[in-house]
Amino acid sequence: MIIVLHRTSDGLWPLVLRLLPIRERRKHVDQNAEALPRRVQPPHGEVILEAKNVTRRFGGLTANNNMSLQVKAGEIVALIGPNGAGKSTMFNQLSGVDTPTSGAVLFRGKPVTGLSSRTIAALGMSRTFQHVKLLPRMSVLENVAIGAHRRGVKGVLSAAWRLDRKEEARLLREAALQIERVGLNEHLHAEAGSLALGQQRILEIARALCSDPCLLLLDEPAAGLRLKEKQALAELLKRLRSEGMAVLIVEHDMDFVMNLVDHVVVMEFGEKIAEGLPEAVQNDPVVLEAYLGGV
Repeated sequence: MIIVLHRTSDGLWPLVLRLLPIRERRKHVDQNAEALPRRVQPPHGEVILEAKNVTRRFGGLTANNNMSLQVKAGEIVALIGPNGAGKSTMFNQLSGVDTPTSGAVLFRGKPVTGLSSRTIAALGMSRTFQHVKLLPRMSVLENVAIGAHRRGVKGVLSAAWRLDRKEEARLLREAALQIERVGLNEHLHAEAGSLALGQQRILEIARALCSDPCLLLLDEPAAGLRLKEKQALAELLKRLRSEGMAVLIVEHDMDFVMNLVDHVVVMEFGEKIAEGLPEAVQNDPVVLEAYLGGV
């Protein structure tokens, strides 16, 4: 067992593939498959997400204290602040990964506080995480198709007896459309783990889009990216905004944020200390104090 764990840490099947002339079949994309139903997107300017006095305590530590914010359709909002300000914790309260101690989260006017992240995702809110979470040995197409699993209805028994082929064709077609939408079409059948970090982050966004959301939550999407990759990411987010998508991002790269977003919310020690247009926030003495220790 020790030898197996040491020599084949990815399992025995990759070893079998290396030793035997087995050729893996690529997933076929049927362009004639029936399209999945689309969510009716909200009108531009409608409040999609609203947090009201959200507080999250972990014992004696208050990670978020009376946090309030709004995100509207066709708008990119940035949630920024120094390390440890509570931004990712706030993301978890909004997306259902965690539950606030007090306060309320409204999605399209309906309370979602306490609902599971799966339920909230089905309502039209998708997110990515700070660290890339892909299945590296699966293809780009298969990774993106995972994002559409909530839009399917077939269960385990149907899959076991291969009675879900029509639905699978529809999901793969949707995945291919989202891959083309984000500009990764040439990597359709490549292993996800073989892509550069910037392409992997774009792939995660494609997977989030596959669930047909009206709101995207992106946790540090530009982290670790080179200049050209950041420019490609910014162009993608601008295109999504023009299509009516609402986007909320947590990001540390201020050049990336200030040249992209419509509205900025600044946090420090779990509280909101400033809010407004990028130009106003950049010159706010309280924000400069939080980031630089002085004006």
